[in-house]
Amino acid sequence: MKNEQSIPKIFSRQQAKVKAESYCAYQERSQFEIRNKLYEWGLHQKDVEEIISELIELNFLNEERFALAYSLGKFRIKGWGKNKIKQGLKLKRIPDKLIIKSLKSIEYDDYLMMLQKILQKKSNTISEKDPFKKRYLLTRFASSKGYESDLITDLLINNKLD
Repeated sequence: MKNEQSIPKIFSRQQAKVKAESYCAYQERSQFEIRNKLYEWGLHQKDVEEIISELIELNFLNEERFALAYSLGKFRIKGWGKNKIKQGLKLKRIPDKLIIKSLKSIEYDDYLMMLQKILQKKSNTISEKDPFKKRYLLTRFASSKGYESDLITDLLINNKLD
C-alpha cells in the first residue's frame, strides 16, 4: 500500500488570491488559517504576505469579525464556555485584545442559561446516586466544556441539579 501524503498544490499568485477570496467568503477565517493555506498551496512568503494584505484591504479578512463569529458560534452551537473559546482563539493566534472583546459579546444571562442547560442535560444522563460523586462528575464535565469553576459550583449548589 502506498503512503499517500498530501503533495502541496502549486498555484500562481493570482490563482491563489482568487482561491483565498472564495475560501474567506465561504466562512470567516483568521490570518493564521489563511497564511497556512497559502503556504500549503506552495506560495512564497512575500506572495503570502501581499495576498493577506490585499484580503484585508478588500475586507475578505478581518480578525475582529472572525473572533466575534468564532466566539458566538462556539458558544451558541457547541455550548463552549469562555475558557475553551479563549483557548481556541489563542490557537488561531488572535490578539488578546480581540479575544477579550469577543468574549464580552457573550451576554452574561445567556451564558448562565447555557451552563444550566448543559448541566441539566448531563445530570439526566448520570446514574450515580451519591450526590458528591454526581456533583464531581458534573463539575468535571462543565469544566471540560470551558466553564469557570466558581460559576459551576454556584449553579450546582443554588439550583440543586444533583
